[in-house]
Amino acid sequence: MSKNLKNIGIVASATVVSRVLGLIREIFIAAVLGTSALNSAFVSAFTLPNLFRRLLGEGALTAAFVPTMAQELEHQQRAGAFSLVSKVASWLLVVTCGLVLVAMLVFSNAEPLLHSAGRFGVAPDTAQRLLLGADLAVILFPYMIFVCLAAAFSAACQVLGRFTEPALSPIWLNLAIISALGLGGWWAWDAPARVNLLCGGVLVGGFLQMIVPATVLWGEGWRPSFDLRRDERVSEIVRLMAPTIIGSAIYLINISVSRFIGLSLNDHAASVLNLATRVMELPIGVFTAAIATVVFPLIARHASRQDWTHLGHDYHKGLRLVLVINVPAAVGLALLSEPIVRLLFQRGAFHPSDTTLMTPILAVYALGLPFLSFTSLALRGFYALKDTATPVRAAMLSFVVNIVLSVVLMRWLSTVGLALAGNLAVLVQAWFLQTRLARKLAGLNLAPQLPNLGKIVVATTVMGLAVYAGLWGIESLALAPKLRDTLAVVGLIPVACGVYAGLLWLLKIEGREELEALLAKIRAIFAN
Repeated sequence: MSKNLKNIGIVASATVVSRVLGLIREIFIAAVLGTSALNSAFVSAFTLPNLFRRLLGEGALTAAFVPTMAQELEHQQRAGAFSLVSKVASWLLVVTCGLVLVAMLVFSNAEPLLHSAGRFGVAPDTAQRLLLGADLAVILFPYMIFVCLAAAFSAACQVLGRFTEPALSPIWLNLAIISALGLGGWWAWDAPARVNLLCGGVLVGGFLQMIVPATVLWGEGWRPSFDLRRDERVSEIVRLMAPTIIGSAIYLINISVSRFIGLSLNDHAASVLNLATRVMELPIGVFTAAIATVVFPLIARHASRQDWTHLGHDYHKGLRLVLVINVPAAVGLALLSEPIVRLLFQRGAFHPSDTTLMTPILAVYALGLPFLSFTSLALRGFYALKDTATPVRAAMLSFVVNIVLSVVLMRWLSTVGLALAGNLAVLVQAWFLQTRLARKLAGLNLAPQLPNLGKIVVATTVMGLAVYAGLWGIESLALAPKLRDTLAVVGLIPVACGVYAGLLWLLKIEGREELEALLAKIRAIFAN
């Protein structure tokens, strides 16, 4: 087995572990804090440093830093590459420390502004929730420093061929939070003490995310130095980061505004939306990311050669896999949303009333799965064609639609309206991206997928009826509630997969051979 395939296996396995631990983390938080105003305030406050983390670290920085450092390693050997690491880390440290200080100063002085907000029609309880979120943001913002540096160090590790430690990076945060809540969250402490413990876990996790890849670099020969000299490589990284930052900024501001709209709506909205998103992210984070990881370099290589025929062929192969996996996943998750929520979260401070609140939100979010996954792949198509302007316009359109619909729909549908607004915004974004993609390259239009989509819809409909009938049968059994939920989730999901896969096979879905080959590769990865 090739080294590259093994590296993909490492990253894929770490992603699965990270997503599962992230879900366990949310289960712990829900059990300790429920869907209280404290949990909603924490979720909203933690969104802010995460926004800057995505802007300055991870996606944007990694995309710009990896190819630049690879060039430096090729031409200047390790000495030049390690010098570039120090320069990037130094600039990141200065910029993030400055942003953190400004943010902490602003949020620590938010009380007078929020107390006077009543003159502008803001209810006192809303102002109190926003003030609580501001207080927690002051504690959580230093996390941004750690995680942005971690992104730079992890990217450098990848260039040096060290993939395990960067892939494990998100796991340290999840383990730190779980440990913090496990140590003190279950004790007879009051809720404010528990949320402070939670914030402490975030900061410790961020430090671990930074120090682990830094230690790897130290072992490879890097010795850190504070160096703010600008050179051609640093300027190139800044230029490459700019388009990605703009697009990510719009997307992340969209998420943040939605969370704060939820925080202003009621005590539980932000926390329930966050939990539903976490559950939905599991299939997206594993399957869609894996597909995009395989397809993106293929279509980028075809684009560089101007081989439009093979580009369209591989793009449609990826799109077909996205539809095959995510359409039935959406329906299954929507139908099983109630037993899934009860089984995962209903314990401790998360009450049956919280399950009632979260179930329709998870069902609505689940139905948006295919559009989110499609958008992820369509964006790769534009990046392969070196078009970064259209994704920015699409993100801006999605932002406007989401904010307008959130304000309108939450009046009638409360928190469910916020979830529905998010789905409709993604649907508009997907439509915008696809129409522009087809205009740029006729071979990327959706016409070739229509026969496959028809077969997928037929198979998914039959599968959905089977799941619905199975749920009805399980509910009629005289079993303990937990046992019924376990049977519904653990028992019906394999049955649904078998029914769906069998129907697709009988309907002779296109690409059966490629799917068999992909499954064989996955088995080989985990076997070795």
